[in-house]
Amino acid sequence: MAHRNDPQVIGRLLTEPGRWAVVGLSNNPRRAAVGVSRFLMDRLGMEIVPVSLKGDDVHGQQGYTRLADVPGSIDVVDCFVNSTRVGAVVDQAIAVGAKAVWLQLGVIDEAAAARAAEAGLDVVMDTCPVMEAPALGL
Repeated sequence: MAHRNDPQVIGRLLTEPGRWAVVGLSNNPRRAAVGVSRFLMDRLGMEIVPVSLKGDDVHGQQGYTRLADVPGSIDVVDCFVNSTRVGAVVDQAIAVGAKAVWLQLGVIDEAAAARAAEAGLDVVMDTCPVMEAPALGL
């Protein structure tokens, strides 16, 4: 069965303070993750944790190379990775005890979404917080 985003889950994730690990966030200003993570911080008041292959520090926040290296709890794992790679990120999110995964616009993996939901995580797929926020008046 195809995943359907729950508007209540989207609303809760975007309005309740949280710690978002943004996977794929590097210092490359041409990448969408840079602007979206800035929006999460500045407009929505979220704490962000950059996670990328290089472990770049971004927006003054310490970066990490793996979710498993991030100290403390993670509320949302925001996935800016290719659909063919996102399943591994979702599995890592489950392993570290994240509460939710958010697969960005164009990032689709039905099997990974199902695994996350079965593990008790909230799942949002194929959309972006910047696109969803206006409907919530944010």
